[in-house]
Amino acid sequence: SCDPHIGLLHRGTEKLIEYKTYLQALPYFDRLDYVSMMCNEQAYSLAVEKLLNIQAPPRAQWIRVLYGEMTRILNHIMGITAHALDIGAMTPFFWMFEEREKMFEFYERVSGARMHAAYVRPGGVHQDMPLGLMDDIYEWCKNFSIRIDEVEEMLTNNRIWRNRTVDIGVIGAEDALNCGFSGVMLRGSGIKWDLRKSQPYDKYDEVEFDVPVGSNGDCYDRYLCRVEEMRQSLRIMHQCLNKMPEGEIKVDDAKVAPPKRSEMKMSMESLIHHFKLYTEGYQVPPGSTYTAVEAPKGEFGVYLVSDGSSRPYRCKIKAPGFAHLAGLDKMSKGHMLADVVAILGKILLLLFIIIVVGSIDVIIVIIVIFDMYANVICIFNII
Repeated sequence: SCDPHIGLLHRGTEKLIEYKTYLQALPYFDRLDYVSMMCNEQAYSLAVEKLLNIQAPPRAQWIRVLYGEMTRILNHIMGITAHALDIGAMTPFFWMFEEREKMFEFYERVSGARMHAAYVRPGGVHQDMPLGLMDDIYEWCKNFSIRIDEVEEMLTNNRIWRNRTVDIGVIGAEDALNCGFSGVMLRGSGIKWDLRKSQPYDKYDEVEFDVPVGSNGDCYDRYLCRVEEMRQSLRIMHQCLNKMPEGEIKVDDAKVAPPKRSEMKMSMESLIHHFKLYTEGYQVPPGSTYTAVEAPKGEFGVYLVSDGSSRPYRCKIKAPGFAHLAGLDKMSKGHMLADVVAILGKILLLLFIIIVVGSIDVIIVIIVIFDMYANVICIFNII
């Protein structure tokens, strides 16, 4: 058996959010699943916008989709290459991290931060894309598909890779549903479910893409799904760049969107308004909402309750990795210790069953009892 015990990395994020304004709470979401930053921000921002009954301008929505898919590629690169590194293949990790660095530069050029961007905000995005950035992203998209082919050439038909992933960590469609799996964990078991298709948000209803699914529900199928998802993300990014309209990037509501810097330099009222907005925040009408996005690891949801004040009364975060961790026992039974490593992948950064430890506020202690063929009972602590 394999029994996860959670709680030793509990940071109390949900409680901390209750003491912050709606805008001050945003940076906490960057630090949950810290390789899916802007997707986390997107879920929270959409939830606040629902309570405020506002909608981001079209250009802001297209920028959100563009950077959401860029974040998906960032995440999948980490997942695939870190898993390959754990199994013993070092080359993909170093090759693909060069591409991650380029995407971090795209992050930095719009937000000033390489990782924790706080860029997607209620009512739109923080600032517009600088001149020349769209051209650079377009050039990167044209070349990145070659990198995906190179990774597939190294891994997909590699005998060792297949031996370590085929029929490892198998979970069927019914069990995946019962465990509450989502994202690649669910699609790898053959269930075609993607919130971007079933419940589209922002501009996902105006882009064309396919949803890859597996059939065996093992580590190898999940790997193939993520490789194809990177190709589909490139396809979406091309459409975003081609359809990107001109216009505002923040909602036209002075109670939510801060004034422009040019106005602050000329108007004392604008400066005061900017100060009060960032210190006292804005009041949100009473109500509750659940909003979810298709994050790279699955359904990332935010249940937000407002009591009419400038601070959330309650914020419940649904991290996809929590359900995936619960299914670890079912996927690990009967396997050797080396296979558990293949199932987990990078334990403290990215698990191949798609868990980021920060997003579920845990550090994992796993007790693995081998089957009778191993002739040993082993207590395996991962800390």
